Amino acid sequence: MKTRAAVLHQIGLAGPYAGSKPLVVEELDLDGPGRDEVLVRIRAAGLCHSDLSVINGDRPRPVPIALGHEAAGEVLECGSGVRDLAPGDRVVMVFVPSCGGCVPCCEGRPALCEPAAAANTRGTLLCGECRLHLGGREVHHHLGVSAFSEYAVMSRRSLIQFDPSLSYEEAALFGCAVLTGVGAVVNTARVPAGATVVVVGLGGVGLNALLGGLLVGAREIIAVDLNDDKLKLARRLGATATFNAGDAEALASLREHTGGGVDYAFEMAGSVKAMDFAYRATRRGGMTITAGLSHPEHQWAVQHVSLVAEERTVKGSYIGSAVPLRDIPRYMALYRQGRLPVDKLMSDRMPLDEVNAGFDRLAAGGAIRQVLTL
Repeated sequence: MKTRAAVLHQIGLAGPYAGSKPLVVEELDLDGPGRDEVLVRIRAAGLCHSDLSVINGDRPRPVPIALGHEAAGEVLECGSGVRDLAPGDRVVMVFVPSCGGCVPCCEGRPALCEPAAAANTRGTLLCGECRLHLGGREVHHHLGVSAFSEYAVMSRRSLIQFDPSLSYEEAALFGCAVLTGVGAVVNTARVPAGATVVVVGLGGVGLNALLGGLLVGAREIIAVDLNDDKLKLARRLGATATFNAGDAEALASLREHTGGGVDYAFEMAGSVKAMDFAYRATRRGGMTITAGLSHPEHQWAVQHVSLVAEERTVKGSYIGSAVPLRDIPRYMALYRQGRLPVDKLMSDRMPLDEVNAGFDRLAAGGAIRQVLTL
């Protein structure tokens, strides 16, 4: 069958993207689903920094590649071996499918699934193959999803069914931004009630981490960013204090405000400077968690002795250390109860043909979560 999709042919084109058009919306050939695969009609897809990182070269991937990884849609057809989904079911996509058989999966850490990591790096589905083609040439899949497309084929293990009481636009956010941001607080850090928290970087993931801090009952939730509009939004969402990272005294002021630093700091900007700020914002014995994805060549220097003498902890968090089959239904239930108001982070809706302009807004820091409606 045919599908219109946003395809990246060249990495690193300069912005503004509305002019350089790194993403070309074109008609592709899409194979039907193979064994343990599902054909999905994409209904909504979020624009995420992980997509932008491929466009600008921070996260190199093979090209051509159909981008998009945070999405929700409707099942149209199930391949052989798929017995627990049926046409008409609503599904949210997870950008790390779980094979269920590797060591991390068996340890209950599907976010670190080894076959999934290899497939995502190659730009294939979990089976190792591509289902997208352009003029007889393979088009790679972004993180096993390729959601900036009218239709997509993906592994059954990339899909979580959800209740139709949620709209597709709402559900799409749970596949990445919510799973990563809230999960970093709940799963990776396991922040206890009454703790003090700072979130550095207020994109979609960072603001979800802020909502996660509110959810678990942190007594102090501090927001840090370079954008004053995002700091204002953080205060409306419940941040107890905000600091602009562009202020030379921001770190000193934060440490004074907290009496020596916070218990937990979350770096969500994908920046070495942000990581350094987050680490220095923690108190003795504090924990710094990073979910930001910077360029592979970027390195962060840490004072070795502070790790020992101050018993600090540094942890990475990928996809919120999630067990998606467990976590997505839980987070959706909390959203329906009004305890996780992720809909307040949705900034714009747009058609597929405006995807490049959407990434201009994302790169400029002027948008939280933009959603393509397909």
